[in-house]
Amino acid sequence: MALSNRQIAETIRHMGQLLEILGEESFKVRAYYRAAETILRQEKPLAEKTAAEMSRLPGIGKNIAAKIVELHETGRIREYENLRESIPAGLVELLELDGVGPKTVHKLWKKFGIVNVDELEAAARGHRLRSMRGFGEKKEAEIIRSIAHHRHRSGRMRRDQAEQVIDTVTAVLPPGSYTVAGSFRRGKSTVGDIDIVSVASPFTMNPLLSSVADEVIDEGERRTSIRVGARRVDVRFTDRAHFGSMLMYLTGSKLFNIHLRNIAQEQGCKLNEYGIEHLNTGEPFTFADEEAMFHHLGMDPIPPELREDTGEIECAQQHTLPSLVEPGHIRGDLHVHSTGSDGVLGIRDLARIGEQRGYEYILVTDHSASLGVAGGLDAHAVRRQLHEIEVANRDRGCHLLAGIEVDILGDGRLGLPDSVLQDLDIVVASVHSGLKQEQDIMTRRIISALHNEHVDILGHPTGRLLGRRPAFEVDMARIIEAAAETGTAMEINASPHRLDIDDIHVRQAKEHGVRMAISTDAHRKDDFANMRYGVAIARRGWCGRNDILNTKSLNELLEFIQ
Repeated sequence: MALSNRQIAETIRHMGQLLEILGEESFKVRAYYRAAETILRQEKPLAEKTAAEMSRLPGIGKNIAAKIVELHETGRIREYENLRESIPAGLVELLELDGVGPKTVHKLWKKFGIVNVDELEAAARGHRLRSMRGFGEKKEAEIIRSIAHHRHRSGRMRRDQAEQVIDTVTAVLPPGSYTVAGSFRRGKSTVGDIDIVSVASPFTMNPLLSSVADEVIDEGERRTSIRVGARRVDVRFTDRAHFGSMLMYLTGSKLFNIHLRNIAQEQGCKLNEYGIEHLNTGEPFTFADEEAMFHHLGMDPIPPELREDTGEIECAQQHTLPSLVEPGHIRGDLHVHSTGSDGVLGIRDLARIGEQRGYEYILVTDHSASLGVAGGLDAHAVRRQLHEIEVANRDRGCHLLAGIEVDILGDGRLGLPDSVLQDLDIVVASVHSGLKQEQDIMTRRIISALHNEHVDILGHPTGRLLGRRPAFEVDMARIIEAAAETGTAMEINASPHRLDIDDIHVRQAKEHGVRMAISTDAHRKDDFANMRYGVAIARRGWCGRNDILNTKSLNELLEFIQ
């Protein structure tokens, strides 16, 4: 079986990590990281491309293309195997420790012979690291704490979990004095550590930050690092004049920052978190906001969600950045559940919530009865609900649309007959069972459902549950092509437990002209607020207002569906 693009990308990225540990030149290491990102964002399997075609992709040169071909043809990359044999396996795990980067790993290995976490802990506890420059008592204690944290942490956070940590920390920061940066600001579906940029006084704030922290990792005038629960939060202090450059730098991503630094160098300047400095004259330029810094570099401001170095910088230079969808553009929710299946809200409750949120419409999509674990509606229950929705619409400002989340069965049939589906306004079809089917079977199963004339939206297309269940095996390129062919929309499920599909596939679907539906999959009132998470994913996928189905008015929506 041919390797997936994700498997290839993981191999190429791991090669970059190994080279970095070996102390190779940074440009060579970055080439592998950039190639891995490019591979992940390819719509078609690389197995279908020749080495010459691959080498023309941004970030993949002839050298890496040849390695990918070797991997396809032989199942191995000889150089990769040689690298793995030359480096103790435990060294890569050291990179997962807070405050331990590849250069530090290289030094620990070459100077002390440390090759795994246990040996590093023993060296730190035995005070043997202090002979190395930059490793004093404080650094040793930090490493010991980091190792303990590494052994107990559960991985990356969902966005709602990150917000809880952020709310705890920012509660003590003066309003208007900070902005959250990092992967959270870029709208990623999961978040690692939290980065915050603040212009508040560190002398005033540090005691307050300590009061909400479970642990103070490091405290200073420029940066204070704390742990809230098991989560690390870094607060960087700056002044108003440097706020823009600091915020841009800490928002990232890493490849985005590298590309900007290269552009500054081409202009005879040095760029870092403190601003831009002309190399010849030494003249400094400071920036109170990011927009001024972008303009200084000769480009339009780039929204944080796009800052992944996947073409947005070139668009900003050419003034061709897309106008992205905004939360205020959303006019309704196209996937919510009531007491008809596994929701806790009645039909009239849904209409009332829609009015409170200023929505024109809400699509009621209870599960079909074929999904036994969720209760669900059979043909008779669907008709009863149709009447209930009709009655509710007589005196409510938010129009309820009659729908269903019909189960896609194992053979591609739907959980309700066409005679029932044809009476509904909009039909969402989703996979809930048989999640371990082989890729080709799952793909053909979903495509079969998309070809049903009554299916309007494909719900949570990969079935993933963040931190709990991986996506099922499916050829998303074929699914997107089928959605484009049949005119079926694809859902961006805004539940922070799902955020399905992710931005890579959103962008691919957009490029094929497939409309996206940002829906909350709400089961209770609080779930409706999750719409913002879905909007962030749509923005990361380069979607504008016209790419999103539920930015349309009610009449436009129904006309589009029909």
